[in-house]
Amino acid sequence: MPRVLILVAHRPNRSPSQRYRFEQYLPYLQQHGFEFTWAPLLNEKDDTLFYDKGRFLKKMIILIKGHLQRKNDVTRYKNFDIIFIQREASFFGTSQFEMLAHKSGKKVIFDFDDAIWMADTSPGNKKWEWVKDPKKFESNVSFADVVIAGNNYLAEKAKQFTKASIKVIPTTVDTKVHIPKPELRGKENITIGWSGSFSTIKHFEEVLPVLIELNKKYKGKLQFKVLGDANYTNQQLGIKGMAWSVETEVNELNSFDIGIMPLPNDEWAKGKCGLKALTYMSCEVPVVMSGVGVNIEIAAGGCAIIVNTKEEWMNALEELINDKNKREALGKRGRQRVEEKYSVEANKEKYFEIFKTLK
Repeated sequence: MPRVLILVAHRPNRSPSQRYRFEQYLPYLQQHGFEFTWAPLLNEKDDTLFYDKGRFLKKMIILIKGHLQRKNDVTRYKNFDIIFIQREASFFGTSQFEMLAHKSGKKVIFDFDDAIWMADTSPGNKKWEWVKDPKKFESNVSFADVVIAGNNYLAEKAKQFTKASIKVIPTTVDTKVHIPKPELRGKENITIGWSGSFSTIKHFEEVLPVLIELNKKYKGKLQFKVLGDANYTNQQLGIKGMAWSVETEVNELNSFDIGIMPLPNDEWAKGKCGLKALTYMSCEVPVVMSGVGVNIEIAAGGCAIIVNTKEEWMNALEELINDKNKREALGKRGRQRVEEKYSVEANKEKYFEIFKTLK
């Protein structure tokens, strides 16, 4: 039975990146004889402290604990056949643990889903950017036997620094979990919703002028939801952010009549893998999103609306606000697109083939 050590930042079912990149494939791989051992850097208690503001001393202790744990993990490399690393093995700006995984003679898989060669620190940890070194990405991919990238843009970047086999597997949605529940929307008001986190709320705010203008025009007809940042408020739009939870996510997404995904047109956004849009689409929620990076590919065939200017955002949202039939038709096309290309079911054999060739 091939044994796999998973080096990640978070415990299972905590991080969207982990859940939608690889966690949902593990049951299928286990059915084929693979055995997985988790080695997260953060436990549940440390997780809460680590992303809070301040707490310098406690955060330093957490970083040191993680580093010592990885040193212990190195002594365990010999017990495994495959070492799977998602994004980075350590919070520090070092590739030491990726290098030692490579030198151990075990097969190494490196998975990533963002432009992680750039600095992008959570709001609570901006003062800690000195600890990280985004350029370690170049070394990290060079130590892998297989690199799994979330889109072609990321894959092309990785190719510059490695001779490893590079596979593109999109961030995917389990369409058996993210199911349409149209009965949860369209009751009285039309809900325009966004899902994300405290670190990406800045993207939501890019479209605030449009939402404020629409709210004035359609007074009393619209409501707005933010899922994923419980601390976010906006009095003009009557928004009190909601915390994300695995138990409520699907119902909350299904309460959206329209899902939005605004993004800036920059290098970081080009590395994004369209997860917000895919979760909306899987629930048959019609999507309006910025024409950046993989979003254009996801929207192919008219299964989502691509916009770039304020005027285009206004026109697209107004069209959907005023036409329930269009919302429903667009939502159904989106669900079909996810089922065909961006679902676990559509990609699980590709994932299995990668592991099978390494065992």
